[in-house]
Amino acid sequence: MRRLISSGSPFEATAGYSRAVVSGDWCFVSGTTGYDYSTMTMPESVEEQTRNCLATIGKVLTEAGFSFNDVVRCHYYVTEAAFADRVFPILGETFGTIRPAATMVVCDLIRPEMRIEIEVTALQQS
Repeated sequence: MRRLISSGSPFEATAGYSRAVVSGDWCFVSGTTGYDYSTMTMPESVEEQTRNCLATIGKVLTEAGFSFNDVVRCHYYVTEAAFADRVFPILGETFGTIRPAATMVVCDLIRPEMRIEIEVTALQQS
C-alpha cells in the first residue's frame, strides 16, 4: 500500500511531490530545506536551517509511523563545503547512534536563502 505524507509546504502542491511516500516497510522522505513551514520563514544560519530540516523530517517520520531510529540512508546537500563542519555536530545529535549510510554533496539549491537540504530513507525494523 502506498501512502502520501505532506508537511504543508506550498512547494509540494506547486511542484507535484509529497514530503514522504510510505510503501510497505519503507518511508522515502523528499529533500527537506530549512523553512519553518508554519510561517514560511527561513533562518539565516545553516545551523538553524539544519535544525528545522530535522524537525520537519522528524514530524513526517512520526506521522508515517516511523522514527529517526528507522533511518537507513541520508543525503545531505549544502551550498558551501565549509558548512560541513558546522552541521556535523547537529547531525550527530540525531544520527550519532543510528549511523545510517550517508552522503554530503556541495551544490547550488533552488533558492538563494537555502543553505542545506536533507533527504532520508527509512526502513521499519521488525
